[in-house]
Amino acid sequence: MDLKELENGVDPKVHWYYQSKKVPLFRYFKKLSKAQAKPLTIIDFGSGSGFFAIELQKAFPDAVKEVLLVDIGYSEEEMAATAGSNIRKMHYIPEGVNDCVVVMMDVLEHIEDDYAILQDIRNRLGENAHYFITVPAFMSLWSGHDVFLGHYRRYTLPSLRKLLDDKQCRIDSHYYIYGWIFPLVWLVRRIKGSGKTDEAPESSDMQPASPSINFILKYINVFEMNFRKMNRLWGVTCVSEGRF
Repeated sequence: MDLKELENGVDPKVHWYYQSKKVPLFRYFKKLSKAQAKPLTIIDFGSGSGFFAIELQKAFPDAVKEVLLVDIGYSEEEMAATAGSNIRKMHYIPEGVNDCVVVMMDVLEHIEDDYAILQDIRNRLGENAHYFITVPAFMSLWSGHDVFLGHYRRYTLPSLRKLLDDKQCRIDSHYYIYGWIFPLVWLVRRIKGSGKTDEAPESSDMQPASPSINFILKYINVFEMNFRKMNRLWGVTCVSEGRF
């Protein structure tokens, strides 16, 4: 989760974007946990605040063994404070973690060599390791917002599939989300960009919304998630679920 998106006072606990984005993650984890004989370790890679992993732990306490928040931005003091707890902060994934799910919520686009990082993750994991990945979709949506957040690229389902296939990751589900707002986002970014897509704005495009607007956007997007696996055409975000 990109902490820069929260600089404008966005609260992920109520904001429509984060509340709707966690829906497919929750549904995937619920299905996965029912098929497992043991509780799973959640590895939130590029975790930032750890919002999504911590929300999972709260929602499925009996299905979660522990939560590992992995981010190179953590200080030594932050990591020391969580040592020995059920939710630990660290810089790197420990070697040989079995029965786990790696959550990467909008992380790969921040990494110049996404192939190398996936290979490193695979090498560190043990048996029965699963993943849930989201990345921003379509270079046609590239804007100063991407520059501000430090993105190297946006993806499509075929490009994300090639990345995962090259690293011999099994893909179980592959789809777009936020399909209904795609045309609006494309139009707004073309108007705001005006040819300046390589210039970073002073702040993120992510803004707090009024309670009524936030409710409507959350309701519409959560409803769309019911049909997410049918969407192979377009969306603001690519999602892949599968196994390392």
